[in-house]
Amino acid sequence: MFDDTIAAIATPLGEGGLAVIRVSGAKAFEIADQCFRPSRSKAGRPSAAHTHTLHHGHVVRDGADVDEVLLALMRAPRTYTCEDTIEISCHGGLLPAKAVLDAMLAAGARLALPGEFTRRAFMNGRLDLAQAEAVADLIRSRTELAMRAAGEQLAGKLSQRINQLRDDLIKTLAHIEAHIDFPDEDISPDTRDRLVERLAGGKAFMDLLLRTANEGRLLRRGVRAAIIGRPNAGKSSLLNQLLGHDRAIVSHIPGTTRDTIEETANIRGVPVVFVDTAGLREAGDEIEIEGIRRSRQALERAELILHVFDASEPLTSEDERFLQEFSGKKRILVRNKVDLPVKLGLPERAFNIQPSTPNAQGSGPAGALDAGSSMLKVGTPAGPEVQVSVVDISCTSGRGIEELKDAIKGLVWSGQVDAGMLEVMINSRHQDALDRARQAVERTVAAIRSDLSLELVALDLHIAVNAVGEIVGKTTTEDLLDSVFSQFCIGK
Repeated sequence: MFDDTIAAIATPLGEGGLAVIRVSGAKAFEIADQCFRPSRSKAGRPSAAHTHTLHHGHVVRDGADVDEVLLALMRAPRTYTCEDTIEISCHGGLLPAKAVLDAMLAAGARLALPGEFTRRAFMNGRLDLAQAEAVADLIRSRTELAMRAAGEQLAGKLSQRINQLRDDLIKTLAHIEAHIDFPDEDISPDTRDRLVERLAGGKAFMDLLLRTANEGRLLRRGVRAAIIGRPNAGKSSLLNQLLGHDRAIVSHIPGTTRDTIEETANIRGVPVVFVDTAGLREAGDEIEIEGIRRSRQALERAELILHVFDASEPLTSEDERFLQEFSGKKRILVRNKVDLPVKLGLPERAFNIQPSTPNAQGSGPAGALDAGSSMLKVGTPAGPEVQVSVVDISCTSGRGIEELKDAIKGLVWSGQVDAGMLEVMINSRHQDALDRARQAVERTVAAIRSDLSLELVALDLHIAVNAVGEIVGKTTTEDLLDSVFSQFCIGK
């Protein structure tokens, strides 16, 4: 299939100033000769033009003009795919772009599969597999931190570290296999110690990389935060404040939000997917019942809960029930409407709070917890302690919103991000490969220390080398490549 010439629209579908159609493969220039008529009558065919030149003219099909375009001509190997490539800039919009693409397909190109251009760049040696994944990460990045991390990976910073790790493991494996080839030469105690020390260094580096997995997942996928609470607590107003624009309808009428609303916001560099849910209460009609059911589904998938209370009203038994129900998840208890006389107290008995900061003092109603912006540890009967923040806000004035953003980041992101961390921020596929490599190295060290057969030692070390090689694509299968590139958009 890689002998085919492929074509696809490389820009998002929809109305716009222009669209770009990309064609790559051995017949790219032949297709350009068929479909492109230069505006200058004396201009030669595109296939005779110099590489990396731009030409004005029209795409034609069956002798009729399709669109006025600019054609960029690039000869292999100095292209994205390392193949002959043309890129046609035409007028934006669904119909002009599709008409130009159809002309390319009629002239002999095949519609590209998702990620096929980048897959060809990988197959032709322009990118390794980690860099190829970074292309998709860069396109999907929703914060500056995510974009920087993808840029570092695309530049090969992670690949350099992985290749060095793999080279070190291969050197150790070669040393061991040399002793297998010459069984009369026993490994001296000093040599064994050096091998173990070298493997321990590799394992320590894997541990360093594995510690970036959670942050990498957050930057790439974001964290899901469900906004819950009784009707009229201010959930939709809070969503609008966090987004910085009016996204949800705000009304004093209870039950205004009938469905879940999802929007992504950049919170201190971390993409957070906020889910505004229908007010939790006994539903009055079928539509509200369905909205509350969807809210429950959103809560099950959420990694963080923003539990909004109306601070101008006393705590109800329903509030206490929800406090207990969601006590197993990371939560921020948000007391809204604090610009009004505060009547709400958050009782410690409702969720077994053990204050962990001096700020968590009971200055509200008797037996209640003061809010402000306190961090607490909540013990649950069936599990470990989970962190809870309590923040006072006013959606009307904007008071406390910045403190709430700090609390959100504090619950989902540990520590600071430096340039070195961005260079090696791994994804879930890398994490799986490194986990397998680390376990294999541990078995290798144990086997060396136990004087087991060198064939067994080499077997586990081979597993480690292959697992590390998977990250940059030096050890691949078709299934692995299909899995990686199927996540790309068509045209990239």
